Amino acid sequence: MKKSAPAETPDAYVASLGGWQRRYVEALRAAVVDAAQLAESVKWGHLVYFSNGPVLLIRAEESRVLFGFWRGQRLRDIESRLNPGGKYEMATLQIVEETPLERETVVKLVEKAIALNMAEGNPVSVVSPGSRNAA
Repeated sequence: MKKSAPAETPDAYVASLGGWQRRYVEALRAAVVDAAQLAESVKWGHLVYFSNGPVLLIRAEESRVLFGFWRGQRLRDIESRLNPGGKYEMATLQIVEETPLERETVVKLVEKAIALNMAEGNPVSVVSPGSRNAA
């Protein structure tokens, strides 16, 4: 994928994609939107979903799609392939073409991530256990 101006809307973000990345992003987006009421926007150049702060992101890159959660390190009981890294207990699933991922798993991840934000607050404004950096 070539670097270009960031999409201004989530629909424009998806429309800018092609091939297998677009198929995965469309499927992830549909499952996320169906799982819960979240505010959806393009932030930092990719899709970000909010409920009492940022909950998750979907980012298409040239050779992968990242499906990440601000408190993803606490979601590894649902999806063990979540790779810890970054601030705020972040963890991401790196998706490449043909990576298996069940819709039911996506829904469970989203529901638990939202529940964590509701119970503990905005992950970028509170220090959570295991966080290396406070906002």
